[in-house]
Amino acid sequence: MKKTTLTLILISLFSKNYGQNKKEEDRKAIKSMCGCYEVEFNFTETFNYSKNNNYKPSPTKHEKAIEWIELIEEESNKLSLQHLLITGETEESIVKHWRQDWLYENTDLYIFEKDQTWKYKKLDKKEVVGQWTQKVYQVDDSPRYEGSASWVHIDGRHFWENTTAAPLPRREHTIRNDYNILKRNNIHEIKDFGWIHNQDNKKIIRENEDTLLAEEKGYDVYKKIDNSKCTLAQNYWKKNSTIWKNVRNKWSTIFIKNKDLTLKKEKQPLFAKLFELKSEATPEEISHIIDSYI
Repeated sequence: MKKTTLTLILISLFSKNYGQNKKEEDRKAIKSMCGCYEVEFNFTETFNYSKNNNYKPSPTKHEKAIEWIELIEEESNKLSLQHLLITGETEESIVKHWRQDWLYENTDLYIFEKDQTWKYKKLDKKEVVGQWTQKVYQVDDSPRYEGSASWVHIDGRHFWENTTAAPLPRREHTIRNDYNILKRNNIHEIKDFGWIHNQDNKKIIRENEDTLLAEEKGYDVYKKIDNSKCTLAQNYWKKNSTIWKNVRNKWSTIFIKNKDLTLKKEKQPLFAKLFELKSEATPEEISHIIDSYI
């Protein structure tokens, strides 16, 4: 009996230590995505299933940019990474880009439905043991897409993979209106030169049921470069981090309600209004603007 008890204790301690070590390895992988990068954005439509003989696929896209990724929040169960795009040689050329939050064993998701609507979904705790949720936000910190999966560390590879529904990205919604869901298969993989964002996406028409219109390959390569090449973005964030923290705080009061969310489509997009704000804008002013889009 004593031998059995000791064995169980040792197994429990081993499992606990493995879980803690695995979590730290996950955190290390996520944090390694921060820094200064030369980014290659590559997208091409691979297959189309349209019955329209006049169907035109989206043009293949190859673009390069410099991007700074700042770790703006770090807790045991949360890491928040803000992307800043450098488009010129002055601070005015800095574009607050997308944000990715990583939450450990998170059970609250906002899943994109269609037409500016996200459905709240509660996961069972058993479903997310050891997993990380990636929550991706628009440039105005409104929701984009979310999904939960485990980081995998095997045979020298470090990657995370998930499939979830998302709104059309800007490269698509500015030229397309024939579909309304991009079902994204996202793979984030850490490499010795930086990391890659590998995507196998499906363009879906969601009406009464889902109809597959086309498929798309995305391959974004983040090559780490010297941090000095991202000084403009670092300075921009030092000056503007407070206003964007207030924006995130406002969104948090909305997300914590755990209710379905629909955003209004106005003539002037929300991001345009927020980008117009001065760095001394008050939380009340920010709250009023965001509330007007809900």
